[in-house]
Amino acid sequence: MRPRLILAAVPGARPARPAAPLALRALAQPPLPAAPSAGELWAALHLPGLTSHEVLAQLALALQRFTPRVSLEPPDGLLLEVQGSLHLFAGLSGLRAQLAHACRQQQLALVLAFAPTPRAALTAARAGKSLQITDRAKLTGQLAPLPLAALRWPPETCERLARLGVRTVGAVLRLPRAGFARRFGAAQLTMLDELTGRTAQVRATFRPRERFRRRRELLYELEDHGRLHAALAPLFKALDDFLTARQCGVVELECRLLHRQSPPTRCVLALAAPCTNAARLAELLDEHLQAIVLPEPVRACELRADAPLPYQAGAHGLWQPGEHGGEAGAQAGELIERLRARLGSEAVHGLAVRDGHRPERAWEVTAPPPVVPPRRTAAAAGQERRPLWILPAPQPLTVQGGLPRRGGPLRLVSEPERIESGWWDEGEIARDYYRALDIHGVRLWVFRERSAPHGWFLHGIFG
Repeated sequence: MRPRLILAAVPGARPARPAAPLALRALAQPPLPAAPSAGELWAALHLPGLTSHEVLAQLALALQRFTPRVSLEPPDGLLLEVQGSLHLFAGLSGLRAQLAHACRQQQLALVLAFAPTPRAALTAARAGKSLQITDRAKLTGQLAPLPLAALRWPPETCERLARLGVRTVGAVLRLPRAGFARRFGAAQLTMLDELTGRTAQVRATFRPRERFRRRRELLYELEDHGRLHAALAPLFKALDDFLTARQCGVVELECRLLHRQSPPTRCVLALAAPCTNAARLAELLDEHLQAIVLPEPVRACELRADAPLPYQAGAHGLWQPGEHGGEAGAQAGELIERLRARLGSEAVHGLAVRDGHRPERAWEVTAPPPVVPPRRTAAAAGQERRPLWILPAPQPLTVQGGLPRRGGPLRLVSEPERIESGWWDEGEIARDYYRALDIHGVRLWVFRERSAPHGWFLHGIFG
């Protein structure tokens, strides 16, 4: 039996209208304004004719003295959130004058506009209007006369709207939202919502590239390493302040010693882990400099660190390294750096796991890696346990009765592990590997060739 819906009439009540489907109601009604960040005021700088991203970034760096919230709008625009800075620069008029002065110093033309939303300020500036909109209630009215081209929509979109007689921001805002989104796309509708403040726009804050570069001109030329170390001390003090303020560390430090006629002498200090201690960096660099023969006396010195990394101090374990399984991560990094400083970078190597099944090619010599827990590759995760000591080349074993011998008969204690690989690079192998015990109880890793004459070989020794 189909259920029935009974409507009771209430005396004096208005007749009910049938409800529209949910999807139609959502298209017919504009969304409620999202709570744009209350109290925001954005300054938009339009720089006509600017095409250099480098110049734009340099200007953004200079304007960070007015507010930390600076956003790039390439190729010719900048946005600054300045509400909290007005009382520091004598209000809007004082801030406008100082922003204009900063652009004149770099010989840049400027159109400056203020509005409660970043999209509105940028649109006004690109339209060439130095508007100063501080009341959100008047935002739509002051934006209405602006030309549609200031939004920088795709040319085909602007042409289609122009054929409909829509050439200003106010005219496009009066179009039905559902029909506009269906014909011109949701992206343009979102931009209109950001323009009027219905939707809050999230802006990416400009972050300049962090790097350390300091140079010191010497009063007299130096060729003694002890005095050179003292001359570098102020540069390391500046490096320590730089790293402390930014809570970061360096993994590579370059020292340049400049001479009168010879090319600069470069000394690069590569670290096993990010270091924040400038005194330790100075000590390690001094050991590197001791091994360098200077072609001429030094007349200037320079320190460079181009890629500082965020640093978080790790927690220390309860046990000392070597006690009850205590880890020695920090000590291992210091040991690697000390060995490289004294023996040279080419004398200290690391080992890395390669994705491959052939034991001879499952590892490679690399530069000392950062001191982190070892990474297991997909190939290594699926392999059986391997011996720590792999022989440089498999050693043939004697055979008696079809079984291998090494000073006596070997006892096979595992099932065979078959490895067939390498056909694509002329290094093909086909072997059956076993774990074995010799007469002294030493665990060995042996294999039997699958092709004739089916010889037995020793390939590794377990610890």
